[in-house]
Amino acid sequence: MPRHGPGRRNLIAGAVLAAALGASACTTIADPSPTGSPAAATASSGPTSVPTDVDATPRPTAPSQTDTGWGRIWDALPETFPEFAGASPAETGEGPASAILDVGAVEPAEVADYYQESLESAGFAVTSTGPYEDGSFQIEATAPPGGCAARITIEPLGGVTLITVLYGATCPFN
Repeated sequence: MPRHGPGRRNLIAGAVLAAALGASACTTIADPSPTGSPAAATASSGPTSVPTDVDATPRPTAPSQTDTGWGRIWDALPETFPEFAGASPAETGEGPASAILDVGAVEPAEVADYYQESLESAGFAVTSTGPYEDGSFQIEATAPPGGCAARITIEPLGGVTLITVLYGATCPFN
């Protein structure tokens, strides 16, 4: 059986002493403030309150964007964009768009008038062209700042009127 010399015993004694000192260092030290001081009142008042005016509502994420021959567009319309009464997502349409809407058998001129007035009221400069040979209209709208632009194409198609909206990616989405 091997013998351990005094060096080994000193090493073990040192480890026991270090453990004892470490345990005593973990004791709680009392607050040196007198019990009647403002510091004592603050320390004993409990947790501070959490602000209640923080908006915890999750924010919707902006939709994706697509490059088109007209320019980069949002792949959806913001809720603030004017919507013709009775419009619903169309089951047909070609190419990328922010929205393709079906308004039923409404005259394209009525839809064009609505968008021209609505966009002008929203601060856009509007140019409307049409009717073209096929009865369609096209509206170009721009608004400062940042050159926000939108193109609305209104076309009769087999007894229904379709609205195709390209809403520029430089426009705010909120």
